[in-house]
Amino acid sequence: MAGLLNNLFGGQRSTGKPGSSAADDDFADFADAPSPSPAPISPIIPTPAGGPAFPTASGLAVPYTKWYRVWERTSPKDFVQEAFVIPFVILAVLIHLWGTRKNRRIANRWFSAHGPLLEQEYAVVGFGGRRLPSPDEVESTGLAQAMTNDSLDLPDEMLREKTAQQYITYATGRLNVAFSDVTLSLYKRYNPLALIGEFAVGFLFESFGMPQERIEVVTYPFDGKEAQVVPIGGGKQGQELLEQRKSNSQSSYDGFVWAVVNKDRMKRLRDERYDISLTTTKDHPKLPIWATVMTESAELTELLLTKEMIAAVEAAGELLDYMIVTDQPLTRPSKLEEAVPKKRLQLSIRLPSESAETDPTLPLFTYFLRLPDQLASSAHFRPEVMRRVRQTREEQIRKLQRVDETEKLEERNLKRDKEKKEKRDAKLKGLTAEEQRKYLDKEREKEMKKSQKRMTQRA
Repeated sequence: MAGLLNNLFGGQRSTGKPGSSAADDDFADFADAPSPSPAPISPIIPTPAGGPAFPTASGLAVPYTKWYRVWERTSPKDFVQEAFVIPFVILAVLIHLWGTRKNRRIANRWFSAHGPLLEQEYAVVGFGGRRLPSPDEVESTGLAQAMTNDSLDLPDEMLREKTAQQYITYATGRLNVAFSDVTLSLYKRYNPLALIGEFAVGFLFESFGMPQERIEVVTYPFDGKEAQVVPIGGGKQGQELLEQRKSNSQSSYDGFVWAVVNKDRMKRLRDERYDISLTTTKDHPKLPIWATVMTESAELTELLLTKEMIAAVEAAGELLDYMIVTDQPLTRPSKLEEAVPKKRLQLSIRLPSESAETDPTLPLFTYFLRLPDQLASSAHFRPEVMRRVRQTREEQIRKLQRVDETEKLEERNLKRDKEKKEKRDAKLKGLTAEEQRKYLDKEREKEMKKSQKRMTQRA
């Protein structure tokens, strides 16, 4: 007890030798224990019978066990999951390859039947042209010789695969026509799940429509703008060519909206397209019962619905979706700039079945390619007819003008209110607290008087 008190209150410590204190008595059992020594390590590990050993980088031999023999430590039951997954992967790849090749074969078959017609009507069909020379070619042979090198010619690609279900081609170089775009839309045969989903959605919801394989052709006529579209050379010869084009330009025609439409597509077209919504539907006795005319004037139908067109429509049958002559945008314009007329001709036909020996849409396709010539030569109507057509356009333009004026008025009011607020805030900053209070009281009184005056006028 005395030793404990001495330790607590700084008493004199004992000066005995180390190991002679009372605290060392607790470790007396370990005093006689021998010091540890390292165990000897054998330089060679014995190998089991039947398993050869091989030296490692450290010089030790490692036994060759079944860990390195995959066939000894695995069995077929370890690959059950892969056995279920791999066949589905192989099946998906095979279906994808079959679907893409099937679509490519259908597109090539269609182009083999319609391509000669495009080549007959247009000077250039497909994608090709010339590439620019590389810097090395210009440096080695010179710019003039490099530009005339035949190796710059790109191979002609008559039909381009845009996606696995969509193919496109392009045609230009024709009288009265700037260019034409042709698009083939096919089924997603390479993805059966997506195709089944599209059919299910089209079956359940009428607004989506069933997927169809169709060809869409959009032709953009010159409309008297050859000098702006087709490039010409400079100098005196270029000016003479420009004047000649202006004097001989006869590709323009009156702007209107007219269409021959399959009745199954009539309602959807009217809902989706702004230009078709401007027309009225009128059945024609010379057309099949499944087709109708959508026009802005009856006189347009008398001119455009020729015997050749009627025969082509009858030959195509219900494969025809629509044939449209328009100069209005597809969507309702929200600004005056969007209401500028842009003339186009559009044809949409469904692909015939593969079992058909001949394509029944060939006469209609041929007639559509030559339709710009008919429009340029005869689509010039009496002023009375075009006056009724222009009235509808002018009414739409007036609506856009009113909307535009309203928006501008709102912008001006906002700007004026902002300036007035900034002027008021600047004036309040220069006043004292008492002057600001009086100023705000006067504003409040003015607002109350104005509100009372409004209530009196309403009463």
